[in-house]
Amino acid sequence: MSTSGTPRAAGQRPAGSKPAQGNGRGAQQRASGQPPRSAGQRPQNARPSGQGQGRPGQRPAQQGLVRPAPKAKVRKARLLVSKIDPWSVLKMAFLLSVALGIVTVVGAVVLWTVMDLTGIFDQVNDLLAQVLGSEGGTFTVQQLISLGQVASFATIIAVVNVVLLTALSMLAAVLYNISSTLVGGIGVTLTDD
Repeated sequence: MSTSGTPRAAGQRPAGSKPAQGNGRGAQQRASGQPPRSAGQRPQNARPSGQGQGRPGQRPAQQGLVRPAPKAKVRKARLLVSKIDPWSVLKMAFLLSVALGIVTVVGAVVLWTVMDLTGIFDQVNDLLAQVLGSEGGTFTVQQLISLGQVASFATIIAVVNVVLLTALSMLAAVLYNISSTLVGGIGVTLTDD
């Protein structure tokens, strides 16, 4: 009998009592007649994971051979070079011609130094003395072609090349723009690797 004097219905809990803890599985198992199981225990009718699927690394018997993935198609784009900016050509040609001029000067000085160290000038002097005889006197190639003369001549050629290559490159860009308006320019095909 409850303290309030009202009779309790079957299955009804008292007002101050806490509900039974758990997830309700125990009540279901008790109702079905199965014994309760612990937290780590598997149900009896459950198969362990991996059973029925074969061993790892084996293909299931019902599946056929695996087809390789199709190769992606190579994308191609056909572009037309219809106009070249003369100002950008001028800047690029100037920088490249300055680099070529520096290479020219350094190459000429290095070549003269290597020829002097290996004794090529001495051999040329001996050959000239034999060809000219005693009339040649004490003439040497180093007097005609000194290191300073070679460096200054190479510098002059480099400066002329800078001016000429820059002007000719810009002129070529302008001529290309004029001719591309008539024939449409140069076609380029780009592919995606």
